[in-house]
Amino acid sequence: MKRKELMDLDKNEYQNKLAEFRKELLKLNAQSSTGTAMKNPGMLKQTKKNIARILTLMNQNKRETKKA
Repeated sequence: MKRKELMDLDKNEYQNKLAEFRKELLKLNAQSSTGTAMKNPGMLKQTKKNIARILTLMNQNKRETKKA
């Protein structure tokens, strides 16, 4: 997901997307560890980055609300 797409989400949607990406990461890690041929090996890296983006935006929003 792009950063712009994530900026439009609210707090509940952040939580849902984060849970979705973590489930996907769990599946991809399982495929990788068992040695199964992955359909798209780049998805592992992309999923990790998406999780990091969501966590970063959540922390930024939390800091902004504390300042206000």
